[in-house]
Amino acid sequence: MGSCKEQETEQEQEELMKQAKCVLVHGPIIVGAGPSGLAASACLSQQGVPSLILEKSDCIASLWQHKTYDRLKLHLPKQFCELPLLGFPEDFPKYPTRQQFISYMESYASHFSIKPKFEQAVQRAEFDHTTGLWKVETQDLVYISRWLIVATGENAEPVIPEILGIDQFNGPILHTSVYKTGSVFKNQRVLVVGCGNSGMEVSLDLCRHNAIPHMVVRNSVHVLPREMFGISTFGVAMALLKWLPLRLVDKFLLVVANFILGNTDQLGLRRPKTGPIELKNVTGKTPVLDVGALSQIRCGKIKVMDGVKEITTSGIKFMDGQEKQFDSIILATGYKSNVPTWLKANDFAKDGMPKTPFPNGWKGENGLYTVGFTRRGLLGTASDAVKIARDVADQWRTIKDWNTCDLVLCNLENHKKAKKMRKKKVGCFIG
Repeated sequence: MGSCKEQETEQEQEELMKQAKCVLVHGPIIVGAGPSGLAASACLSQQGVPSLILEKSDCIASLWQHKTYDRLKLHLPKQFCELPLLGFPEDFPKYPTRQQFISYMESYASHFSIKPKFEQAVQRAEFDHTTGLWKVETQDLVYISRWLIVATGENAEPVIPEILGIDQFNGPILHTSVYKTGSVFKNQRVLVVGCGNSGMEVSLDLCRHNAIPHMVVRNSVHVLPREMFGISTFGVAMALLKWLPLRLVDKFLLVVANFILGNTDQLGLRRPKTGPIELKNVTGKTPVLDVGALSQIRCGKIKVMDGVKEITTSGIKFMDGQEKQFDSIILATGYKSNVPTWLKANDFAKDGMPKTPFPNGWKGENGLYTVGFTRRGLLGTASDAVKIARDVADQWRTIKDWNTCDLVLCNLENHKKAKKMRKKKVGCFIG
């Protein structure tokens, strides 16, 4: 079989690529430079496989850098939030702050010489069955690779709920993705829509800045103490799951939670019938780990409200018939995956999650991989990254000595098609 080297020099190939605005990637393309993308790149590097990260923002860990509030800390101890191959600095506290976690991410990228291409928003990614390669389009270029790793995660885009009258409210309405501190809401009556970890923490932050928060609790929610008997609740759960069935562990957690926190139903926080760990595994709904909000609810400084029926120009009508005036509304309504908007493949469901359930969702078809979609936090991310790197490395070793153009030509039906494409200056790697 002839090769591209026999027909044109490497310089000529590069010139064709420039004209076609295409880039051949010798290794996987990773979409997303958050913890998932960095972990995948580091694990690949350890296996001797190069990779290229495409990131739509201007920095790594953009969700943490641009869309988190100032008082945020990791909800779990640092040992459960480490990425593969490099742990947190020993002098970091048990629950690192937002800024400390960002510092860890930056050190991680530096340690493994990870240099993403920033401000490259992927608009479309599609597998070319003719060439056997992935074509990933950004606003500037088309990137071509044998492998594509989706690392944009479960929290790529804010969820903005559809609420009757939301457009007519006269005050500010903002998502927690742009909330920084409660200081700007001093003495204001603020409605927080949502009672997950973000809703609870934002309500607590508002309290500490002398605002008057009201928190909407529409559905049932598990609230657990962050620690049990001096040990992290998550750590207790992980230890027990090694020896006991999941439902028995859930029952134990709820008994201890009721002993420490009391009956949360009396505060308007009804518990789901399904246990906290089982619910997390099945739906992805994380239990709230209390860091002080519950005591503020108990003493009346955070008011628990029923679901919102309608938003008026100056206030809210609630499902239970109450109507109150508010100065501001904060949407603590979470995030969602954005994968279906750009990935043209059948491996993902409409909700942006892999169709194949955990623990096998990390591997799709045709060289497609996913990392950070386990609904198991950074522990799941680390596990996926290691599996992906091993799987790609096994394939990489069999083809690493091939010239990329040779690889493409092998996947094309014949040389004539490749020659026609080169004459048109669209590059031998495009099908």
